[in-house]
Amino acid sequence: MNKISIVLDKKLNHLAWVLVANGIILLLLAVLIVWIPFMLQYLIGLIAIIIGFVFLYSAYRIWHLKNIIDKYFKL
Repeated sequence: MNKISIVLDKKLNHLAWVLVANGIILLLLAVLIVWIPFMLQYLIGLIAIIIGFVFLYSAYRIWHLKNIIDKYFKL
C-alpha cells in the first residue's frame, strides 16, 4: 500500500509540474502573440491565455488532490 502511495505521489507531482510549465509557456506565448495589434491575433492570444490558466488551475487542483490522498494514506 505504501509503494502505491509513493508511485502515485511521484506521478501526480510530475503531472502538476508539466501543467505548470505548459501554462507558463502558453502565457508567455500569449503575450508575444498579442504584441502585434490585429484582431485575429488578439483572439488567438486570448485563447492561449485561457488555455494557460486552465493548465495552471489544473496543476493546482491536482496538487490539492495529492494532498487529500496523502492525508488518506497517512491515516
